[in-house]
Amino acid sequence: MISRLSVFLFLLAGALNAHAFTYTDTKGKTQSLEQYKGKWVLVNFWATWCPPCLEEIPDLVALHENKKNNLVVIGVAMDYRDPKEVLRFSDQMMISYPMVLGDPKLAAQVGAIPGLPTTYLFNPQGKQVAYNVGAVTRDAIERYIRNKK
Repeated sequence: MISRLSVFLFLLAGALNAHAFTYTDTKGKTQSLEQYKGKWVLVNFWATWCPPCLEEIPDLVALHENKKNNLVVIGVAMDYRDPKEVLRFSDQMMISYPMVLGDPKLAAQVGAIPGLPTTYLFNPQGKQVAYNVGAVTRDAIERYIRNKK
């Protein structure tokens, strides 16, 4: 069986830097990933109808709330009909990390979204260092970060 860590892909040199991604969260705050320099940043593209997306949400919440990882999770909801549906859903799932209502233009700031979920990881220097298509686990992300320290 292939471990989830082994499918977490490494990006080539010249990958996107964090300052290139600017977004407005569901609380109306416009932010840039550049403000998170010094922290790991995980950007997760997901949808309410996507079973693997729902499967990984508890791990993403745990990653975001575990301050010793020095990691911020940002969820980008894609392919939704009604923003209120996304907000209700994130409340029901007790999502504590910042939530963004995404679209193809916003997603293009980060990279290709070949399927949902798609996750991009930025290192503390703001460089995109990895991505994954499919569900990620807390264990795989924490192992990746530990191995890079």
